[in-house]
Amino acid sequence: MRLELLAFYGGPDQVMTVTSGLASILGLLLIFWNKVTASFFKVWNRIRGNSPSAASQASTKTPPEGAA
Repeated sequence: MRLELLAFYGGPDQVMTVTSGLASILGLLLIFWNKVTASFFKVWNRIRGNSPSAASQASTKTPPEGAA
């Protein structure tokens, strides 16, 4: 085996540490998922220039009675 490839070896002690850290981050993300998505869409609407109230009003508009 070439000596340079030994640097890419990930034994159980390294892998378990990394996966434990990733699981902790994922767990925190899932706990606060509602707040994460709400802030993401708040920033997204600010970038696009849409206000959430205008978007909800546009979806609740009904067509005039005479319109087909």
